[in-house]
Amino acid sequence: MSNKKELLWASRFNEPFDEGALKFSSSVHVDGKLFREDIQGSIAHATMLGEEGIITREDARQITTGLNEIEKEIESGTLVPQWEDEDIHTVIENRLKEKIGAVAGKLHSGRSRNDQVATDTRLYMRAKVNELHTSLTGLMETLVERADTYQSSIIFGYTHLQRAQPISAGHYYLAYFNMFRRDRQRLSDLMQRVNISPLGAAAFAGSTLPLNAERSAELLGFNSIFSNSIDAVSDRDILIEFISACSIIMMHLSRFCEDIILWSSYEFGYLEISDAFSTGSSIMPQKKNADIAELIRGKTGRVYGDLMAMLTIMKGLPLSYNRDMQEDKQPLFDSAETAISSVTLFNRMLQHTRLKEDRLKELTAKDLSLATEIAEYLVKKDIPFRDAHRITGRIVSWSIEHSTPLPDIPLDTYKGFSEVFDEGIYLALTPEASINSKKSHGSCSFESVERQIEEARELLG
Repeated sequence: MSNKKELLWASRFNEPFDEGALKFSSSVHVDGKLFREDIQGSIAHATMLGEEGIITREDARQITTGLNEIEKEIESGTLVPQWEDEDIHTVIENRLKEKIGAVAGKLHSGRSRNDQVATDTRLYMRAKVNELHTSLTGLMETLVERADTYQSSIIFGYTHLQRAQPISAGHYYLAYFNMFRRDRQRLSDLMQRVNISPLGAAAFAGSTLPLNAERSAELLGFNSIFSNSIDAVSDRDILIEFISACSIIMMHLSRFCEDIILWSSYEFGYLEISDAFSTGSSIMPQKKNADIAELIRGKTGRVYGDLMAMLTIMKGLPLSYNRDMQEDKQPLFDSAETAISSVTLFNRMLQHTRLKEDRLKELTAKDLSLATEIAEYLVKKDIPFRDAHRITGRIVSWSIEHSTPLPDIPLDTYKGFSEVFDEGIYLALTPEASINSKKSHGSCSFESVERQIEEARELLG
């Protein structure tokens, strides 16, 4: 047995912990990311202990000084956690003992590993929620800029991946703006539940020491403290909620990526991605692949996996704390880092895309997507919509059969389908007329898109 490190919980045992079991249970390679949060939480706890007279102020000062030095050692690489240390909390506490002696042991007064880890996790989540919120704001700003740039550009709107109706390209970008707006709202709402301090709950039942949980929370910038000590250490619903929010963000990104991948293909040819965000083929020199969009689309599945992992870890656990919860860090870290990097890189890629307006003008000018305008033209002539729909369907069939675009069909032919047609039909059969004819709230008309852009800018401040 080569275990020379002191395990903090081992005093009750007569035999050393099996080396294989220690390797299996060690989490320092994962939770090492939390060293700053762990030190931050420990400094707050030591400060509170000193202020409340549970330890002397001099002991608190020594502990705080030592912890600050350890943070620098880990950052510089002077102190490198090893698997034998079991977890990052043991690394820090053992090193503190080496630096200041037995006083280090006073840091754990009134604190369990359970509320310590829960505090570290919430500090990490708070930082990542803010970081992701900021990244989404940047993407939303880009979408408003895209909407403004392409406000008067006309693209196809799709349903069932079939051309449906012409719309303002700005309207398209603002659709995603609203999706990411709700994603950002979810994060803001989540923060109310994240920014609660569990420090002082101890193992799960509280402590006999006169801890000041409000003071610890204040030092750490938490908005409030736990209401129930069992709940404080034994649930991970905020992690599940956060990973769920990340999953929804990734789903929205993935859908957007799918559009970009399709639109940049030769068959569509609607959009050009900068070479800086494209790759080539190792064997086919002509290829230009939307690899960044594909990678983001692929990473979505991994974040979904993180969510399922957390739900599965928690689904059968009795109260209160169980060691299963050690497995919460990997899905949390992975989903946070993946979502933040994906949003950030997607934003940069989107800034370096352009619509191929000449091709879009050519395609939208005489496309069958104007058929709905014929049906609504007939409705305005007092034809019941179902009848108008059937008449328009027959006109579309004639257009396809005779290879004649809708705007080029002679008026006599239109009259053959219904006597109510007159020259006014041709005024309706342009993409611009189609778009501007939309009167309902939130529609794709250029006027409506302008209002939406103004509202979006007001929202972003």
